[in-house]
Amino acid sequence: MGLVCAEAVGAKETVVEREIALNKRWRKTKCLPEAYGGNRANLWMKMRRHRVVLVLCMAGLCLISFMHFLKALSYITFSRELSAFSPSLRSIFVDSQFFWKPNVAEDVNTGLGLQITPKAQSRGRPPLHRALFELRDDEAKYFLQTKAGAICFKQGTKMSVTTVEGALDWGRSAIDKQLAQKVASRGWSGRPRRRWVGCPCLPGWHGPNCGVPTMVQYSNLPTKERLSPRAVPRRVINAVNINHEFDLLDVRFRELGNVVDVFIICESNFTAFGEPKPLKFVEMLLNGSFGYVGQKILYVFLDHFPSGGRQDGWIADDYLRTYLTQNGMSRIVDLRDDDIFLINDADEIPAHDGVLFLKLFDGWTEPFAFHLRKSLYGFFWKQPGSLEVVSGCTVAMLFMVYNGDGIKLRRREYYLMPNFRQYENSTGHILVPWAVGSPLHFAGWHCSWCFKPEGIRYKLLSAQNGDFPRWGNYQEKRELSYIRELIQTGGWFDGTEQDYPPADPKEHMYAPKYLLQNFDKYRYILENPYRKESWGPGPVKAAEIYNQTGRIT
Repeated sequence: MGLVCAEAVGAKETVVEREIALNKRWRKTKCLPEAYGGNRANLWMKMRRHRVVLVLCMAGLCLISFMHFLKALSYITFSRELSAFSPSLRSIFVDSQFFWKPNVAEDVNTGLGLQITPKAQSRGRPPLHRALFELRDDEAKYFLQTKAGAICFKQGTKMSVTTVEGALDWGRSAIDKQLAQKVASRGWSGRPRRRWVGCPCLPGWHGPNCGVPTMVQYSNLPTKERLSPRAVPRRVINAVNINHEFDLLDVRFRELGNVVDVFIICESNFTAFGEPKPLKFVEMLLNGSFGYVGQKILYVFLDHFPSGGRQDGWIADDYLRTYLTQNGMSRIVDLRDDDIFLINDADEIPAHDGVLFLKLFDGWTEPFAFHLRKSLYGFFWKQPGSLEVVSGCTVAMLFMVYNGDGIKLRRREYYLMPNFRQYENSTGHILVPWAVGSPLHFAGWHCSWCFKPEGIRYKLLSAQNGDFPRWGNYQEKRELSYIRELIQTGGWFDGTEQDYPPADPKEHMYAPKYLLQNFDKYRYILENPYRKESWGPGPVKAAEIYNQTGRIT
């Protein structure tokens, strides 16, 4: 309550003069005449209290905004711009960790608590399409620790005498106490050194650990300066639907067999159009055609066609990927939140080095895509630009954001999903999409319609009833003579013709290495079988050079 003055205001004063006098008197004595009952004093006190509350609220909002700004700033390579002006600025903002700290890799056994409890197996050996798959850790030693303390990626490091001498394998065992004592006895205390210690990198590899391939170095990844090697590699899950792309599937297994931990392969006894078809892949799987990678294959059998898929082909197309993901992932034992999930079409083959980087390093964001080299009918008809396909994320994001549905990862923006903000809060990371590679640095291959003429005709008949015009509905488009002409000229079913020459087989990323090493077996997609003589020998000479020297010059 404010004070009330006994002194009255002169009756002869005007209203304005009286208000001015009251204001002056309040500022000096903090009291008012009895006639005012102290109302103005109470109002003034309330205004002061409200002003304090407003100031505190504004300060809190500013603090919260500043914290979110710093969190977002940590995902931008801002330190590179700062260091361009002065090295001292970099030491203040980054090295001192005053404004933010680098993410420390969490224990691989902790995370969002994803739990998938598989049903107990029945007695005896379960059917192939119901068997469980136990996901195990990759025990390979990808890194070594030099005597100077640098952690180097073996594949990307020059193995000179000075590098190898006194070096130890670095991985899960590097964090064991016994090995830590051995390392300490060699002069490494386990504390960050002030002087820079790096690795001598081979061409095509970058970063202080020589573990960043060129396709990542020149990508739009915003966190390149925060990458760090993992002591325990992630496990990689690659999910694919198969129709009759068996040669491309063989190439996928050869390219990614030693980096992917499990291939989920889904086969149906129906085509995407809804017609019955034989189960060729499981037959090849049982007769040993893929024995070199058979222990990594999880077979998914889709024995029904979705309702409405015949009228609307996109229903069938989406359902294939949904069933592939949900059935396959439910049968994998010992999933972890930070495992990697990749989903591809059968004609999309990611490059080995890009997938290996995701497996071995922390610090990249998600979801991620791949820039694929586009080709038609064979690798000889290269298409302009690249195909950027959103293909992967962590297992935690797959289940929390995309509800365990692979088609949502492929076709839905993460910010349209209701749980993406909850996932950001749970992990402490802001979702920043990026793509491995660039339009000039390919991170894989997309070989569309890469079959012999009979295979192209079968694809025309099998295509879903939604991607119009459906060329399989036209009899003249299914003629083998017409298809051979398309392969020869590089034209399309609508009558357009190729307006550029065949690709140069000497170019980088012309085709996966396994294809060039087995040129005769895959000649029909490496060399145009109906090429014009004026185009020259092309891939034949390139394959000979590769088999002799191990590279294309």
